[in-house]
Amino acid sequence: MHPAAPPRRLVAVLAGLSCLLLPLLGQLPKAYATTHPHETTDAYDSPAGTTTAAGPGAMAAAPYEYLGWGKPQKPTEVMAATGVKWFTLAFILSDGRCNPKWDGDRPLTGGSDEDAIDAIRAAGGDIVVSVGGWSGDKLGEKCTSAAALAGAYQKVINAYHLKALDIDIEDTEFSKATVRQRVVDALKTVRKANPGLVTYVTMGTTPTGPDATGKDLIKRGAAAGLDNDGWVVMPFDFGGHTGTMGAATVTALDGLKSAVKSAYGYTDDAAYRHIGVSSMNGKTDDADETVTTTDFRTILGYAQQHHIARYAFWSVNRDRVCGSGSDGDTCSGVSQSPYEFTKIVVQYKG
Repeated sequence: MHPAAPPRRLVAVLAGLSCLLLPLLGQLPKAYATTHPHETTDAYDSPAGTTTAAGPGAMAAAPYEYLGWGKPQKPTEVMAATGVKWFTLAFILSDGRCNPKWDGDRPLTGGSDEDAIDAIRAAGGDIVVSVGGWSGDKLGEKCTSAAALAGAYQKVINAYHLKALDIDIEDTEFSKATVRQRVVDALKTVRKANPGLVTYVTMGTTPTGPDATGKDLIKRGAAAGLDNDGWVVMPFDFGGHTGTMGAATVTALDGLKSAVKSAYGYTDDAAYRHIGVSSMNGKTDDADETVTTTDFRTILGYAQQHHIARYAFWSVNRDRVCGSGSDGDTCSGVSQSPYEFTKIVVQYKG
């Protein structure tokens, strides 16, 4: 995320408006939770029957869908139309304490989100759960120790017997060194407690790779012995960028590969296999940026050549042409066929 750019996912603020029109989603997600005294989570245990990681394959192509924002489509309808099997469901936030909830407001289980997950799995698919995003109260800040944060992550893992977890680290959670370290240490703990769990860490980038803060996060991971499956960048919202977004994504990923290789001492091949991309389809938050289907095909070619860990995008909610309006929450803002961006991404098999 370029610091001068509008928020990539300024969605928790908008989610309440969307949910007024979507009663099936339950409670309105709140944008910024009221501050309560910090509290730690209960002791955590590995979920019984946690399965091992699927490895390269359908999990590597898991676009984001936000069920609390942007007139979300039924995931099973997207599956039938595109062949996609995995979704990254956003976002788990703090409820104002060290406790995870969907959007910081909707219950972790027993609501419309769980119903959607059950339907995805019944149709032969599965999910990555994303923790964080740009807006709202972040668990990394509300949980005041790595052990407490690991406990919060574990609650989410246990709730859905997850095979994969995405930490989308943005805004102050990303900018504060103590919080970056807390996230790294908590992830190391949950990986040890859940053998086979796939983990991704997603962050903003410049057109040439992670900035100094992003590189510091990767170095902290390496120093802590965090065997993270995918360091993922969001190559958009650069602020004043010129040139194609496909080319900018390639240079951003090359820079990410170099940072991961340097920090971990990987070979080139191993470094590529530990990086990923989360793009944005169509018009981004920057007025001068548009990520086209041609750009997505460029990214696909790069992913296939280097066997990167992850190819995702923000978001399925927007993977449709705009109608009479141009609401960026619900459409891409470019000419496209239905789910055209998803159909490109789903071609990636790891």
